[in-house]
Amino acid sequence: MRMPDLLSVGEALIEFQQQPGTGLFQQGFGGDTSNTAIAAARLGTSVGYITRVGADVFGDRLLQLWRDELVSVDTVARDKDAPTGIYFVTHDEKGHHFQYYRTGSAASRMTAEILPLAAITSARMLHLSAISQGISETACAASFAAIDAAKKAGVQVCYDSNLRLALWSPARAWPVIRDTITQADIFRPSLDDARLLTGIEEPQAIVDYFLDLGSLCVVLTMGAAGVIVATPERRQFLGGYRVNAVDATGAGDAFNGALLSRLIAGADLFAAAAFANAAAALATTGYGAVAPLPRAGAIPALMDAQTVELSEG
Repeated sequence: MRMPDLLSVGEALIEFQQQPGTGLFQQGFGGDTSNTAIAAARLGTSVGYITRVGADVFGDRLLQLWRDELVSVDTVARDKDAPTGIYFVTHDEKGHHFQYYRTGSAASRMTAEILPLAAITSARMLHLSAISQGISETACAASFAAIDAAKKAGVQVCYDSNLRLALWSPARAWPVIRDTITQADIFRPSLDDARLLTGIEEPQAIVDYFLDLGSLCVVLTMGAAGVIVATPERRQFLGGYRVNAVDATGAGDAFNGALLSRLIAGADLFAAAAFANAAAALATTGYGAVAPLPRAGAIPALMDAQTVELSEG
């Protein structure tokens, strides 16, 4: 059996998305690392997911989702003593808001002892986020154990800061995130997260800070303003695409999936980031975390249709 090229580890949840202009909610799916796995799979990458779900109807639905999206479930475990987590998304003039019900979830009961180490060491890329670490102490330990196994096997690690203040404060999260940054091959913060964690406002200064901290590669996403991609040797700014954005829920995850998909396919970092920049823009044109994740043909079509600002240094 062939092992997946990309393994994503973390927490998947059931999403209830408020429908425009109503008090009704539509059931969908979420969880940043699950979204990333699906985004990459839609682009043709061999992907697996490491998590735990409840032995409940919501766990059934997540497993069916991954099978439908061609994400391997060989590394998904079921927990008969804990539920699958859920969350609600509401919208107002200030944007989208999240309410989570995940305390004691099956995913939060992940431990280092039950990690599928053979799958991790056979992959080409491991992806995780600070949410993977913030959901519990045991999940945090499992995340570090997965990183350690990956690094020893020469597997690249991509890490998304994805700070969730409902899980932990910046002061508590920062030591964990800082330690992980120094172990990751690619660090993927958003501008909002980076400002909360560092107290620095200016994007280029934020990139400098993370590089000085020891990051090998920083990919700073800035929403509609675009992205900065930086290594110690080279830096590039890519402007944002003009799209009819209605919901940014899964945009960062679409970016991650597209970035990793292109890197695994052999693209260099800067070309992969340009592709991911377009993927993230497309993900904002629909509601929910999963449904708008773009498929392969839509991304080059947008890149061909629009020229974005590009500058070096």
